Amino acid sequence: EVQLQASGGGEVQPGGSLRLSCAASGFAFSDYTMSWFRQAPGEKPEWVSSIGRAGGTGIYADSVKGRFTISRDNAKNMVYLQMSSLKPEDTAVYYCAAALRIIVSMMRLPSSYDYWGQGTLVTVSS
Repeated sequence: EVQLQASGGGEVQPGGSLRLSCAASGFAFSDYTMSWFRQAPGEKPEWVSSIGRAGGTGIYADSVKGRFTISRDNAKNMVYLQMSSLKPEDTAVYYCAAALRIIVSMMRLPSSYDYWGQGTLVTVSS
């Protein structure tokens, strides 16, 4: 059974930090590009960041560039999102997603992904 279990969300004040984790199982994790999306209430899902199969430098939405860092550990089947300098507009449910075959131009499209996690809520509020 394929599972993507996101965790680490919570409530934080503006300017604070959180680290999201996503534990993967049931598929060949190291073969998949991993991404984070978020969805605020009443909004469509928004692509946040992606990282390639081997890890390394991720790519980011302009809204989070310089504040968020994506990483992965293929030995542990984990992907992370380190979020800093959080803003109220970062408030959303954050999802991890996995794609076996994907090109950079398609990474922002939710339909490009094969598997999704259940989401973890991040609330940025004073």
